[in-house]
Amino acid sequence: MTPALDRRIRQLRSRVLVRSWDYRQRRHARGIWFRLRRLLADASQAYAITRQDAEVLIAEGYRVEPVGRDLEPPKVMVFAPAARVAGIASRRPLAVRLSADLMLADCLALVPFQDQSEARP
Repeated sequence: MTPALDRRIRQLRSRVLVRSWDYRQRRHARGIWFRLRRLLADASQAYAITRQDAEVLIAEGYRVEPVGRDLEPPKVMVFAPAARVAGIASRRPLAVRLSADLMLADCLALVPFQDQSEARP
């Protein structure tokens, strides 16, 4: 085997090891950012709301997104229709992106892109 080919094989093996480690981390701490970005990609609008309003949404049957529980401190993230979120007095609009404002909010109401008249199941 030539030295150049040997070097290329070592580089390829190194890349494969890094990719496999990255893939395994998707369900662990390193994967939280991937899952959070994926969640935000489904939201057209984001609002910070109070804990009481979040509990009302949950009691109405809207599902808490599991990615919020993986953060520290845990956050309550709920998808709800735009009409329902518009009726929440405590709502404060946020940019739909990873930002300090979004990360400081304890509870988030997210409006889905697909059909803004129905909540995400």
